[in-house]
Amino acid sequence: AALYFQYGRYLLISSSRPGTKPANLQGIWNEEMNPKWDSKYTVNINLQMNYWAAEVANLADCAGPLIDMMCEITEPGAYTAKHSYGARGWVLHQNTDLWWATAPMDGTQWGTFSTGGAWLCTHLWQHHLYDPADKEYLERIYPVIKGAALFFVDTLVEHPTAGVLVTCPATSPENVPTRPGNREIHDEIMGGRITPNICAGPTMDSQILRDLFSYVIDASEQLDTDEPLRRQLVEMRGRLAPTKIGRFGQLQEWFDDWDNPDDEHRHFSHLYGMYPSSQITLEATPVLAEAAKTAVASRGDFGTGFSMSWKMNLWARLRDGERAHKLFRNLIDKNTCVNLFSRCFTTPQVEGAFGGCAGIAEMLMQSHAGEIQLLPALPKAWPNGRVRGLRARGGFELDIQWKDGKLVTATIRSASGGPCKVRYGGKKIQRNIEPGGAITLGTDW
Repeated sequence: AALYFQYGRYLLISSSRPGTKPANLQGIWNEEMNPKWDSKYTVNINLQMNYWAAEVANLADCAGPLIDMMCEITEPGAYTAKHSYGARGWVLHQNTDLWWATAPMDGTQWGTFSTGGAWLCTHLWQHHLYDPADKEYLERIYPVIKGAALFFVDTLVEHPTAGVLVTCPATSPENVPTRPGNREIHDEIMGGRITPNICAGPTMDSQILRDLFSYVIDASEQLDTDEPLRRQLVEMRGRLAPTKIGRFGQLQEWFDDWDNPDDEHRHFSHLYGMYPSSQITLEATPVLAEAAKTAVASRGDFGTGFSMSWKMNLWARLRDGERAHKLFRNLIDKNTCVNLFSRCFTTPQVEGAFGGCAGIAEMLMQSHAGEIQLLPALPKAWPNGRVRGLRARGGFELDIQWKDGKLVTATIRSASGGPCKVRYGGKKIQRNIEPGGAITLGTDW
């Protein structure tokens, strides 16, 4: 696990240095003229997963190329928004390349995913959350996240029966309402019309936009700007389609209850709300968390490299260290190449390794719910250990040591200072850290 974690950091250092382009599907290691998926930037999971570990694994500088890309892609994205949709702002669909293409590509089943750019705005905001004192950075990214939100202000439509706001046409990335060949259920769902996976209001889109609108609302308040837009986004956020629970207790993937309990598809985009987002947590939304657990359990413990890495992070968020570790072992045993790249089907790619690196960090420390959780998903296979230099949201850095499965010490540092909430097991404390100071917690805290 220690080797795999450091290997993930090595891959990001190697393929995403400041001043270069972001890490793509094969990083800088593609050697083919016509590689699978053109070795591009697939933005319905793969590019995002490449950067899941950047902040927590103390490689914030390596996020620079992705941040630069986001600032640059708004220009072609604005052209696509205007000429394809008649909308303001900017948009990025399912895929892009070195020239920052933003229009739909690869066919309607994939190309109608219009929230790829909005999802990537999550990374811009997370970079801010890990260093909230950097107001110059917030001013830099504000036009980017604002433009992403404006596109959906102009393109969201009202659902004809539910009255909520949804994306349409849309898709839940790469999945269809039922498993291939299940024609009876498929016909029932689609009213006898055999169509691709085009739909209105997939769960992931509403979750992504709920986050995006919140970012713009928060940033506009901090920067004291765009009050009319802020009020509009607050109203629209309240009208977004809710995350719903379906007939077998699962978190629904689509607006309608189309999920199949036997579906083991590699994508499970509706669980974005639990990870990488924090809309669904065990404390704040226990009912939705239980439905998310049902959904991820129904997808099984195997899949492509990125699929198993994502499941690993989801089980860590559910604080099930044994299941997270099982996914980590399956990732190593079933879908990792001899050089520790992961596989997407038979193709060596890098995103699964990045996702596994992030998953290890998530098992040892979490900071998404307004507090730092120590050893939230520690498996029995790691009874003794230590980690140094993990970063937590709020501008904190941690060293943690444990023995026999229990915390020994945790040192938390803060450059800018401020209140720090910490949870370990059933205990919670809040301490104030002076700028440039630190606190150390032991077994008696």
